[in-house]
Amino acid sequence: MRRRGERRSAGSIETMPWRRVRNPYEPVRVLSDDHLERIHLASLRLLSDTGMRVLDPGARERFAAGGCRVADEVVRFDPELVEHALSQAPGRFRLRARNPERDLLIGDDHVVFGSVGGPAFVHDVERGRRAGTLDELVEYLRVIQQLDIVHHEGGGSFEPMDRPADTRHLDVALAQIRHLDKNWQGILLGRARAEDGIEMAAIALGTDRDGLAEAPALLGIANTNTPLTLDVPMAEGIIAYADAGQAVCITPFTLAGAMAPVTLAGALALQNAELLAGATLVQLVRPGAPVVYGSFTSNVDMRSGSPAFGTPEYAKAAQASGQLARRYGLPFRSSNVTASNTVDAQSAYESAMSLWGAVMGGANLVNHAAGWLEGGLTASFEKLIVDAEMLQMVAAYLEPIVVDDDTLALDAIAEVGPGGHFFGSPHTMARYEDAFYRPLVSDWRNFETWAEHGSVDTTERAHRIWRRLLAESESPALDPAIDEALVAYVRRRTSD
Repeated sequence: MRRRGERRSAGSIETMPWRRVRNPYEPVRVLSDDHLERIHLASLRLLSDTGMRVLDPGARERFAAGGCRVADEVVRFDPELVEHALSQAPGRFRLRARNPERDLLIGDDHVVFGSVGGPAFVHDVERGRRAGTLDELVEYLRVIQQLDIVHHEGGGSFEPMDRPADTRHLDVALAQIRHLDKNWQGILLGRARAEDGIEMAAIALGTDRDGLAEAPALLGIANTNTPLTLDVPMAEGIIAYADAGQAVCITPFTLAGAMAPVTLAGALALQNAELLAGATLVQLVRPGAPVVYGSFTSNVDMRSGSPAFGTPEYAKAAQASGQLARRYGLPFRSSNVTASNTVDAQSAYESAMSLWGAVMGGANLVNHAAGWLEGGLTASFEKLIVDAEMLQMVAAYLEPIVVDDDTLALDAIAEVGPGGHFFGSPHTMARYEDAFYRPLVSDWRNFETWAEHGSVDTTERAHRIWRRLLAESESPALDPAIDEALVAYVRRRTSD
């Protein structure tokens, strides 16, 4: 493994080289064991007494066959059934990438950073905020490919609005496969979209559905409709992914004060109940299928009703959710979020709060880790770069301090002696190039030097960096026969 200061040269831009990030620290515990258990029991009571409204008849049939009580559209769960289902889910799993060296390990102390996924708009400082196109999506993917700290593409960085709504998922999947050798996130919204993603992943990896089930490649996000509702498209997507052995991240979208109680304890109990219902469905469809505990509990601005992100409540909810995930033995997902409408100080400090809550809460997958803006409505090119800087800093922070005879440097200290300095000492000269983290975006020059070079601020530096990364990018090799098969599949499904 390369040492901390070593860099990969993405053309003329130096970035941190690809590595699997691991978190050596104990997660922050914001809940006592007693409080954790009370939230767990409250969730089971909600599922048993109030139940979950499930709009998809096929999902209701699966629940009924598994032993749940179904009346009209409401499914109620016995606690023993839920506990048994959770006991079948793996605590750790691997997701394949086109480049096997970039396979992902989800669980234990592994930390995976994923790019933003799903916004309606895209933004950069030259072209402004706009509905994105497929060509612009390809640009975004090519920059993601250049950033080795971004391990996982987050499911279509933004919607390519120049493509028909009912088939654009095919264009997105083809672009993901062509321009990334990393793992990419699937689109789980509805049976048809989910099945298309599964088929295209199998083609891309040179396997079939059985092979993909044995070695999964896709992870999809399934959002419940808080409070206590699972709609048809999400239920269909969960069933399709679970049946194919692909990973499902159940993520209730829980906003305290709006769709959830204004108290964090109540919001967490509701989030947890919905998650347990979704995880149970996964295991009823295919026992042992990978499932991730997804946390997305935040709060609203009680003055305006607008969602707030990157708040202290968001960080505490993430860390409490990590405790719940570990109680059930499930990998844990959180996110890097901000409500800011532009790449400014607000976007930085809200993202810093989110990342701290996620990483120190023991998150195994940090979704939307790079590029999220405007409460998830916009993917930003500049924010992608600023976030990459923060992710690199987090990865460097997670490297353990090495304590041995060499790093204690007693001989060097004795050689320099009282009142000296270490700038030119042999100990320093042998290590200075890779002793410390070197930034991607930050400018550490003094004021005079910075001013002489144009007084360029962070956002403009980020803009120049992504432009250079894009100009110097090359799409990873793809077998022409596989590309031809993918194009044929897209053409066939588009004409259906």
